[in-house]
Amino acid sequence: MIKPWKPSVTVAAIIEREGRFLMVEEHTPEGLRLNNPAGHLEPGESPAQACVRETLEETTHLFRPTALLGLYLSRFQRPAADGTVADITYLRFAFCGELGECQPGRTLDTGIVRTLWMSPQELRDSQARHRSPLLLQCLEDYLLGQRYPLELVYTHGSVHALGPA
Repeated sequence: MIKPWKPSVTVAAIIEREGRFLMVEEHTPEGLRLNNPAGHLEPGESPAQACVRETLEETTHLFRPTALLGLYLSRFQRPAADGTVADITYLRFAFCGELGECQPGRTLDTGIVRTLWMSPQELRDSQARHRSPLLLQCLEDYLLGQRYPLELVYTHGSVHALGPA
């Protein structure tokens, strides 16, 4: 039986303040990398809810999505532990919005080294350190003013009714 192909669904927060963008520096299998506050969609949550959760976990700040920036697809391969090659596809829901207050008593998620604010040019110049090739595309789309209403992503009530898996 052939295993069905399924992309990993992820979310990312594109957060701008005074011309700079909030990034996280994190440990990855490829080394220390830069990324937007981002992570995987979990059972029982909408993509926007996942983005709020991931931003809080990775930055200790609240986040309020105001628009969907876009849907992005990327693929890469890396050596797997069993000697084969892992073929990984990500489907990213990118949201832009407003960063809220830091939540006292919270610590950065495991693997996150620090948060930092970077200019668009600093991000363009650091592409070799990006965790995802989608980071720069999201930035450029944001700078072009691309925005879609949050209602574009519909989450059926069954997602919340059944709760976490």
